[in-house]
Amino acid sequence: MSEFVVEEASGGAPEAAERRLEVLNGIPEIEITEEVELIAQGLLLHASLPSRAKVDALHIAMAAIGGVDYLLTWNCAHIANPAFRSRIEAVIRSFGYEPPIICTPLELLEI
Repeated sequence: MSEFVVEEASGGAPEAAERRLEVLNGIPEIEITEEVELIAQGLLLHASLPSRAKVDALHIAMAAIGGVDYLLTWNCAHIANPAFRSRIEAVIRSFGYEPPIICTPLELLEI
């Protein structure tokens, strides 16, 4: 997971945030590196993600570099948006990584 996952999980109702953080405890954290930043920039430029989606691009880049098989998200505006998926995958592959399968939790349950 990334530091952004921890940040998002920490938000909201304190009791719910505490339960989310307990579930995340022990999952390795992928650090933001120069390569992550380069891939995220590539996603913004070549996958047509809007500049306001930088954190979304970082999520995707970290998942790819971390070898994550599935990137689960409810963010259908930029990450799990079918209009972006093929471009996201092409950019990730252009950096020599296999892209994660990007889907919502419900889509994963259908697999």
